[in-house]
Amino acid sequence: SFSTSGTSIVQVTATDADDPTYGNSARLVYTLVQGQPHFSVDPQTILRTAVPDLDRETQDQYLVVLQAKDMGGHLGGLSGTTTVTVKLTDVNDNPPHFTQTWLFSVSELAVPGAEVGRISATDADLGENAKLEYTILEGESGDTFNITGVNQEAIIILNKAVDYESRSSYSFSVEVLNPTVDPRFLRRGPFKDRASVRVAVLDADEPPRFSRARYRMDVSENCPPACTVGRVSAVDPDTGLNNNIYSIDPQSDPEALFRIAPDTGLITTASELDREHEQWHNVTIIAMQRNPSQLSRVVVAIETLDLNDNAPELDRQYNTAMCDSASSGQVVQVLRAIDRDEGGNDSTVHFNIPPESSAALNFSIRESGPTASLVLASPLQALSRSSSSSLTLHVPLILRDGSSGLTSTGTVTVSVCPCLKGGTVCLPQHSSLPSPGLSTAALLAILACVATLLVSALSLSLRRQKRDSLSPLEEDDVRENIITYDDEGGGEADTAAFDITALQYGGAWPSGPEAAARAASAGGGGAAGGGSGHSLALRVGEFLRLRLAQVTFDPTQPPYDSVQVYGLEGTGSRAGSLSSLESEGLEEWGPQFRKLAQLFREREKEKDEDKDEEKTRKRNGEETGEKEEQLGDERRDKD
Repeated sequence: SFSTSGTSIVQVTATDADDPTYGNSARLVYTLVQGQPHFSVDPQTILRTAVPDLDRETQDQYLVVLQAKDMGGHLGGLSGTTTVTVKLTDVNDNPPHFTQTWLFSVSELAVPGAEVGRISATDADLGENAKLEYTILEGESGDTFNITGVNQEAIIILNKAVDYESRSSYSFSVEVLNPTVDPRFLRRGPFKDRASVRVAVLDADEPPRFSRARYRMDVSENCPPACTVGRVSAVDPDTGLNNNIYSIDPQSDPEALFRIAPDTGLITTASELDREHEQWHNVTIIAMQRNPSQLSRVVVAIETLDLNDNAPELDRQYNTAMCDSASSGQVVQVLRAIDRDEGGNDSTVHFNIPPESSAALNFSIRESGPTASLVLASPLQALSRSSSSSLTLHVPLILRDGSSGLTSTGTVTVSVCPCLKGGTVCLPQHSSLPSPGLSTAALLAILACVATLLVSALSLSLRRQKRDSLSPLEEDDVRENIITYDDEGGGEADTAAFDITALQYGGAWPSGPEAAARAASAGGGGAAGGGSGHSLALRVGEFLRLRLAQVTFDPTQPPYDSVQVYGLEGTGSRAGSLSSLESEGLEEWGPQFRKLAQLFREREKEKDEDKDEEKTRKRNGEETGEKEEQLGDERRDKD
């Protein structure tokens, strides 16, 4: 940093433990061991600069060694040292500098905002002291380029499009400076610098260039093809020649209303135009180079000019009513006309009733400015007051344009109705037809809705009735009975896993699908004997079909696809039904039922043994009772 000679830096102090009152033992003397010639120390132990203008850019840090020696610095004294680190701070004492001249290039196709190049300047200072600002000085560039600084680097940006054919290069100067300058260093010169910059424009194959950015043309409506609209022109910037092929973008002219000459660019109509249909046409013209194929587009706005080619017309359909007792001169209807031509509504329109029309005897036209009035010229014949009396008159009109003479026709419908004497309101008309407020179509729609509701209600009722007829009682639900006997057996040898007595039902089975279901659930679906298995199979099948019909026609029922186990062997089985577990029949059915027959014989044998034991117990009980009775009699006799 900048400083003058003798600038104070820091004060140092050393201590001595000797007695300061005893001679020179504690008398200290400070000297500089390292740091000359830039620093010095005075008797007050203050470290100072010894030279002016220390340069941070040359050396920004110094190590200064100080010595303190007792005995007043004389021979035999003891000493100690310390090190002081001195760092120099920065001041803005260095101007910026460019190190070279700069050469750049840019294509003529580059768009504004594109980066041309970067330049940089140096400044030995730090931080804010090294902040730089760049400026393009007046020169050949004008406002074609711009420059922005980023730290010690600046970016040159294209501000306007360049054209190689117009100018192939630009030269200008760029200045850099410190925005903040220290007045103490102004003597060293200006704190800024300049550099020369040259930008070369590169030639590129450019597309054709139209003479205008947008064209506006016009053509009269109803002009017969090929009516001339106008001409477009484009040149090749590289050669300056008008050697292009012109065409119309089909998407901009879907109806193909226009054509263009490929070589000359002359636009003509392909069909007659109608301003009242469409006034403006925005057509895109394409210009393409022959070699290489570069193309450009331009929009041509074509306005269709108006011709007085439309006759005036009634602005709407007129339907009015009047009393049959109306007097002459009464206004029946106020009429208005429209003209679709541009400014056509400002021209005069004449209304007339054809003289040969029968309506001309009773009606006339009264014109008043832009409107006209249909007036009753002579009274009408009074109508009968019966409920069916009515009269409809059609008054023809001719409308003529006062400027062009174009005419059109129209009709006013007048309903003549009976009124009270002196009144202006028609009497109510009664009719056998439906009321106007409720049309025939509306009545048919209402009847269709009612019929749909009745059909839906009837279908729902039939469905519920059929579901009720098909549903078995809760106590006869086959699935509940199946679940009751859904026990897992232990194999062929396990005879205690289920109650086999349910399979030995020998009575007559009741008829009907519900009884068949009970039989199927209780005994595996078989009959009591082999002879009744066929009829029971038919009843079970009937029950299944009824169940299937129930879930088919009633969507509220769960699907009938749950596992249902029925032990019916079928009508074609030799075994008949498994519920006929008689030992004789099992032996005859073959070896596949041998084990089952053996189990059944063992079960019958056990039952016989149990019966014999019970009979024995009964006999023993009777004999014991008789003996006890005899003993009782003997005791009574003794007594």
